Amino acid sequence: MSVVPDEPHVADTSEGPGACASPNASDASDTPNEAAPSAASHAFTGNPEPVSERDLHFMTLALAAADEARAAGEVPVGAVLVCGDEVIATGFNHPIGAHDPSAHAEMVALRAAAASQRNYRLPGCELYVTLEPCLMCAGAIMHARIARVVFGARDPKTGACGSVVDAFANTQLNHHTTVTGGVLEHACGDALRSFFAERRRASREARAAAAATAQAPHTDLPS
Repeated sequence: MSVVPDEPHVADTSEGPGACASPNASDASDTPNEAAPSAASHAFTGNPEPVSERDLHFMTLALAAADEARAAGEVPVGAVLVCGDEVIATGFNHPIGAHDPSAHAEMVALRAAAASQRNYRLPGCELYVTLEPCLMCAGAIMHARIARVVFGARDPKTGACGSVVDAFANTQLNHHTTVTGGVLEHACGDALRSFFAERRRASREARAAAAATAQAPHTDLPS
């Protein structure tokens, strides 16, 4: 029997995208940046700048990747990794099917991009993901030297971009990634909510069918 993942608590907030920062393709060294991004660079602070068409486009592609996770029976989270204006990798969440606790959408996209670029560093690249990255994914993002993360729905249970912890705002860490949250937040959150609503419905129907079977009169079979 497969393990059913915990349902992420998707915050039901209005869409409030933050500032868009241009990737710094030259930031490939291991030396710390001169200045860490302030809290104002994070979408959580309510930066009034509108969402760019570019961000909407790539988040729509991440949502399409999330649909692949749903089709596989996995929690629908998708990611795309962008270099300039080119998608160099996509990934969708599938830890159950892969028997891999690290097979989150971000991790899958990072692995594919690193393999295609033949480099474990991906400076100047941007990662678009439909759900706020967890602490594991945040660590991998920093190790890969991703310039910017753009996420859709917030995750108040495990989010590491400000919902639970803010890994990217820690000035003691060597690499600093710009974060924009809330892009297509409602669409990304609805994908998750509908998935778990359907799973709960199917579970109720299975329990009801099992109860009906247990209560049905038993017919003696002929000897």
